[in-house]
Amino acid sequence: MRRAPRSGRRALHAEWTKLRTSPGALALTLAVVVSTVGSSAAAAAATAGSVAGCASGSCGPDLTRLSLTGVQVGQAVVAVLAVLLIGDEYGTGMVRVTLTALPRRTTVLAAKAVVVAGVVTVTAVPAVLGSLAAGWLVLPGRAFSGHEVVARAAVGSVLYLVLVGLLGLGTATAVRSPAAAAGIVLGLLYVFPIVAQAVTDPGWRRHLEQVGPMSAGLAVQATGTGAVGAGGAPPIGPWQGLGVLALWALAALLTGGLLLARRDA
Repeated sequence: MRRAPRSGRRALHAEWTKLRTSPGALALTLAVVVSTVGSSAAAAAATAGSVAGCASGSCGPDLTRLSLTGVQVGQAVVAVLAVLLIGDEYGTGMVRVTLTALPRRTTVLAAKAVVVAGVVTVTAVPAVLGSLAAGWLVLPGRAFSGHEVVARAAVGSVLYLVLVGLLGLGTATAVRSPAAAAGIVLGLLYVFPIVAQAVTDPGWRRHLEQVGPMSAGLAVQATGTGAVGAGGAPPIGPWQGLGVLALWALAALLTGGLLLARRDA
């Protein structure tokens, strides 16, 4: 009865050790923070002049969301980090050693998911807070119009990055190729918004935005303080949109777990 918890602790320790000793892991975690904060600061600086003459946030963009623009860049690094956690093992053949030492394959995948979620959370928190701080410095007094909605956007952005990491882990487990998995995840994230913009029918565009993992998930950043554009209201609610991304991540993990359990390493 006590073997399963002990096996889980061993799996967690093993996965954390592998990630901690990976030569590129630290660089990737730092890259998440730098790319997210840097991109957010650049977006805020590029927009500051156009909104300087606005007397209230209602005549310009949603500046909280603008301050979190870098999440769209940092998510690519998060996806790569998560993919490499298991993709490198398949590339080097070390996955056979892992599954020999820990035969319960679902336990191995669960341990990897916990490690990914923990590392991405620790990395995403300074990245998101740094982005908001950059927006506040470049757009003083404008990016924080309501503490509750800003807090929701910040927490939601951290959860968004965690879910992107889990999506990457599940995809890499399913396809077993780091390059293919990274391409699939980045395609899912970035292709949906591109296709939605190319679609002329408003209804179909709205549906694509509602099911796309990035367009739906990032709805959690919207605070409703900016001007409503030609597209009208957001296509999906904040937490509902994050739920769509959670379903994508869950589907990837379930598919990866099923294939991991049924096929040879």
